[in-house]
Amino acid sequence: MSEALVLQSDFGISDGAVSAMYGVAYSVNRSIRIFDLTHDIPPYSIWEASYRLLQTIAYWPSGTVFVSVVDPGVGSERRSIVVKTVEGKYIITPDNGTLTHIKHFTGIAEARILDEMANRLPNSGESYTFHGRDIYAYTGARLASGVITFEEVGPQVEAQSVIDLPLPHAYIQDKTIIGIIEVLDVRFGNLWTNIHRNLLKDADIQYGDSLKVTIGNGTRQVYENIMTFGRSFADSMVGEPLVYVNSLDNLGIAINQGSFASAYHIRSGVNWTMTLKKAEKQYF
Repeated sequence: MSEALVLQSDFGISDGAVSAMYGVAYSVNRSIRIFDLTHDIPPYSIWEASYRLLQTIAYWPSGTVFVSVVDPGVGSERRSIVVKTVEGKYIITPDNGTLTHIKHFTGIAEARILDEMANRLPNSGESYTFHGRDIYAYTGARLASGVITFEEVGPQVEAQSVIDLPLPHAYIQDKTIIGIIEVLDVRFGNLWTNIHRNLLKDADIQYGDSLKVTIGNGTRQVYENIMTFGRSFADSMVGEPLVYVNSLDNLGIAINQGSFASAYHIRSGVNWTMTLKKAEKQYF
């Protein structure tokens, strides 16, 4: 029985690109089980590809093979890489920063350069712009099906040589928690930060407290308000903002039954900062 093959890309599903990757995988093994992580990564967003891998990988069993293709440098000298995580899962991807969150939060046990000559779809040698189909899906299907071993994908390299993007960490300064908006909860427009719930404990913030929340983009302040730290959306009225702990144990900001990101034109990334602290009590 083959291992699961999980695909992620910025291709979308409006054309045949993802279907072609499926077809290549099935040509390797007609009984292979293929699943989609997402194909809605914003075009060229290596950062979001990195985050979505972290969001998902812990819930898949050991031996699962992930293929992640967000590849602005396709056809260039950038490396293709295959890593084995400390939990025994495999990721095939361009070595362009896509493994940033995995490297820092999950851990890479071993890394190998993908030999693109030995592991390439037959008769695709003149194609240089669709490595997702010709190299990554093909290699992923062969690895998941046991046609090749991890050792056969290519030569081993130091795990620390895997490229990572700058990854700020949240911290407390003068009773204020400072972090970034790492990613959006896309469908609902919630803001997901890199502020772990343990930092709230360190700042003596409890459920029900009122917090002063400030959001900035570079040097520009975009938003400031006082909102409640709640256990769930039921702790606020419809249309009200709230602070909550998301499914990754990090802080989220939301509007109950609304899109916070759309309402205030907020995006994500290392330039989108957020601070919060206990609001001063008001006496009347």
